[in-house]
Amino acid sequence: MIVAVGLLLCMGATLFGQQNLFAQSESWMPEPGFSSLFNGKDLSGWCFRVKTPRRETNAGAVIETFDGKTKTDEDHRYSANDGVLTVSFPEEKDRLTGQLYTVAEFPENFVLKLEFRASVNADSGIFIRKPQLQCRDYLVAGPYNDLKYYKPQDWNLIEVTVNDGVAHCTCNGEVLEAALELPETGPIGLEGDRGKMEYRHLQLKKLP
Repeated sequence: MIVAVGLLLCMGATLFGQQNLFAQSESWMPEPGFSSLFNGKDLSGWCFRVKTPRRETNAGAVIETFDGKTKTDEDHRYSANDGVLTVSFPEEKDRLTGQLYTVAEFPENFVLKLEFRASVNADSGIFIRKPQLQCRDYLVAGPYNDLKYYKPQDWNLIEVTVNDGVAHCTCNGEVLEAALELPETGPIGLEGDRGKMEYRHLQLKKLP
């Protein structure tokens, strides 16, 4: 009897713990003044755009949207599940589906925050109105090899502050780019070049 009761209590505690973890993943909310760019359930608000030459600073026109879909069509390079947007390596030659953008564009000054977790030697990127901030397993893949607070294969915080066409970018508080020049407007985008990258808690606050 004692063993049976103990087993039931253990099972109950385990179930409660699982429910609590699920509740935590579902209960995340943007910080005050921020709006979420990713609802944690599907790819609503995200799209593919016409691929533009590297010399062009503006992202191309929207060609496919994914409202209500948990995966991008055919390639499944992007998927949404339990609060995480997962990016996988695109194998196709033109690499078009290696770039996923918000449908919305952001001409205003803003602060962008997001968390990422990289597989070993993963290579991804964050497009800010089109110019790219490298987002990788930094200590292995670079280019920011000297970061002291980067956590390999764990969640890390990227924060980007855009003022008057210049972006100040940090990872866990350490500067990645002090003054990344940007065009006047454009979307936020994610890229997959190598390995697997996971993103969560994507939020943006417009500034005066």
